[in-house]
Amino acid sequence: MYNKAVLVGRLGKDPDLSYTQAGTARCRFSIATSDFYYDKKTDEKKEETEWHNVITWGKSAENCGKYLVKGKLVLVEGKIVTRSWDDEKTGQKRYITEIKAFLVRFLGSDGQKQKGDGNRGNQGNDRDDRGQGSGNQGSGGGGGQGGRPDNDPIPF
Repeated sequence: MYNKAVLVGRLGKDPDLSYTQAGTARCRFSIATSDFYYDKKTDEKKEETEWHNVITWGKSAENCGKYLVKGKLVLVEGKIVTRSWDDEKTGQKRYITEIKAFLVRFLGSDGQKQKGDGNRGNQGNDRDDRGQGSGNQGSGGGGGQGGRPDNDPIPF
């Protein structure tokens, strides 16, 4: 059997970063994905939006908590999991289905400032918004325009 989800969407609100009692980072956030279609009866363009709960752990969780903000475009790869718990208030069994992410890629430049670092732009992928190289690939960094500074804290 195979269980893999790949989603590209925008964060609905700022992520929630917390730590377990053992000190492991955990970050939860939700993303919206949209499909567009034409309604043949009304000849109008329609949009259907789905919301997905995402959880990530460890260093990835810390990076998500530090750099993601509401509205940011992300690619998430992970597996679909459903967990349950007993609601303390009502005593009912509750369920949630979420994406347990093993990869979160920060995409695009949405013009918003991001937490912690001012204007990070392309999140260190050495490409500008048009997909063209910045000229810094393999050059060892440098603070040139469009490139990554030598002290870039993001490990990817």
